Amino acid sequence: MTYCVAIAVAAGSAFISDSRTHAGVDQISTYSKMHRFDAGAGRHFVLLSAGNLATAQSVVARMERDMEAPGRQGLLSVDNLDQAAEYIGRLSVEEQQKYRQAHADKSFLPEASFILGGEISGVAPSILHIYAEGNFIRASQAMPYLQIGEIKYGRPLLDRIITWDTPLDAALKCALVSMDSTLRNNATVGPPIECFVLPAGARSQGLYRLMQEDDEYLVELRRAWTDNLRTAFDALPGVPGLEGLLGPSASVTRLEVS
Repeated sequence: MTYCVAIAVAAGSAFISDSRTHAGVDQISTYSKMHRFDAGAGRHFVLLSAGNLATAQSVVARMERDMEAPGRQGLLSVDNLDQAAEYIGRLSVEEQQKYRQAHADKSFLPEASFILGGEISGVAPSILHIYAEGNFIRASQAMPYLQIGEIKYGRPLLDRIITWDTPLDAALKCALVSMDSTLRNNATVGPPIECFVLPAGARSQGLYRLMQEDDEYLVELRRAWTDNLRTAFDALPGVPGLEGLLGPSASVTRLEVS
C-alpha cells in the first residue's frame, strides 16, 4: 500500500510520500514513490506514484528516456501541466496494456495512478491526479489537495486545515501530520518519508528532505500533535445532563490518542 499527498496553495506546492511496498506479508521492501524532474528553462516537475510498482517504474523510465531524446514528446516539450498529464496518462495506459498481454492470469493488476505537480515558467503551478485509465483531474482553490493510495486516515485533517490561503510551511506540516496518522493506522504504509516543497515562482529546484522513522523533527511533531490533541479534547464541553446521571464524583477520562 502507499500514501501520497500533494497540496497546492497560493504560496506554492508541497508533496509527501511513503516508501513501503509489499509483495506479500514476508516481502516488504523500500522504493521511492516520489520522482523529481528538472527539465531546465524554469521547468520543475514532481510525480508521486501508487499502485503497481513495475508499471510506475516503467512510466518513469520512459519519461527519463524521452527527456534525453531530442524532438521526442516529453516534459521538455509540453506547454503546460495538462499536456504533461496527458502524456504521462498515455504512457501509463501503454505500460499497463503491455503487462496485461504478458500475463495470462486475469487477477494480475498492473494499474498505477499518479499525482503530477510542478511549474513551468509563465504558467501557474498546479497539481493533477492521473488515473489508471489515463484521464486526470486538477486540484482547485476549493479543493487544494490530492491523495493517492491509503487516503482515509490522513484526509480528515487536510479537510479541516488546508485552504488556498494556507501558508506553504503550514501546508507541509499538515501533510506530515496526515502522513503520521496513516503510518499509525496502516502497517502497509511506512518510512522513509519523502518531502518536497516548491514555492510559487521558484527559481530553484525546491527543497527536498528524506525522513526516517526516528527523524528528530518527525518524532517531535508526533509528540506535539498527540499532546495538543489530548488538550483540545479535554477542553471540549461536557455532554448536557451526563454529570447529573453519573454523580458529582464522576470524572472524565482523558483521551488516549494512538
